[in-house]
Amino acid sequence: MSSDPAMIEISGVTKRFGGFTAVDNVSLEVRAGEFLTLLGPSGCGKTTLLRMIAGFETPEAGAILLGGEDVTYLAPYRRNVNQVFQSYALFPHLTVRDNIAFGLRMQKCPDAEIAKQVADAVSLVSLEGFENRMPNELSGGQRQRVALARALAPKPKVLLLDEPLSALDAKLRASMQIELKRLQRQLGMTFVFVTHDQEEALTMSDRIAVMNKGRVEQFGTSDEIYHQPKTAFVAEFIGEANLLTAEMVSHNGTTGCVRLEGGLELTIALEKWPAGSKSALVSIRPEKVHISRHPIEAEIIFSARVMEELFQGALDRLWLECDAGTQLMVLEANESSLMEAIHEGDRVYCGLHADDIVVVRTE
Repeated sequence: MSSDPAMIEISGVTKRFGGFTAVDNVSLEVRAGEFLTLLGPSGCGKTTLLRMIAGFETPEAGAILLGGEDVTYLAPYRRNVNQVFQSYALFPHLTVRDNIAFGLRMQKCPDAEIAKQVADAVSLVSLEGFENRMPNELSGGQRQRVALARALAPKPKVLLLDEPLSALDAKLRASMQIELKRLQRQLGMTFVFVTHDQEEALTMSDRIAVMNKGRVEQFGTSDEIYHQPKTAFVAEFIGEANLLTAEMVSHNGTTGCVRLEGGLELTIALEKWPAGSKSALVSIRPEKVHISRHPIEAEIIFSARVMEELFQGALDRLWLECDAGTQLMVLEANESSLMEAIHEGDRVYCGLHADDIVVVRTE
């Protein structure tokens, strides 16, 4: 954890709507200059948490601090934060210039300062030449940039973004992800970003808070979240995973032999295994299982038959049945059409690293 003071501190925050608990005792810190993503499925509480940071919702319990100041009950306009909404919420009767200037005018900034900050914001999002256009004369990507410029022009401490890329097509969305991350790094501003898109979160974030049913299931870097999921939900929600029950068969005090459902036996570091447990749930990422039609060298080696094959362009998705009976799904890169292809019905050798077997919680 960084020794730098947190820009946002959320402590034990809870929010209910009638009998429904949208956010349940959430605590986390956002560092200054960090790109934090709140990630989770619809209804998990991520947007409600963002709205509490913005001041549009008030928690029933807990506290929210911004730059060390308690803002839990402050009105939105008294917090130095701005928000980019999913719908962009541009004023249809105002030009690009006037949309961007709107917040500055509400703050009663001098005209000269407004002109400079609008020009800076326009340049920042590469909208030079569009200042006099109306929102209905812009593409979806351009409207998104106007909304971003409007939020950045007053130079807030924190920028909140509620699924701002969801309305864009796939290619534009991918390019905007890169541009938004570049912009955040250039400004050194704290961004809190909400999305349900796992790939988007992994691509853009310094850290991710994975939310489920109003709680944070795991909070960490993209690498930690993906490679070391702590719960079954995180393992399945972030990417793909083979989730299998495992039973400890024997151990030597350092490593243990575990038997997966179906019968495949693998070696695991004993320190990973929950103390005192006879069985546990393990996650194996499908791309971590390396396969070949020829013998391979690996820490853990076993053989299998390809039961089903699905071509997906750059990847083949294969379902294996190990000789011991355990079934696994694997992803294999199609690196070259000249390479010896693996197809349904083939027998293959499989390799796996012990560190790629991760024990997860089920609650």
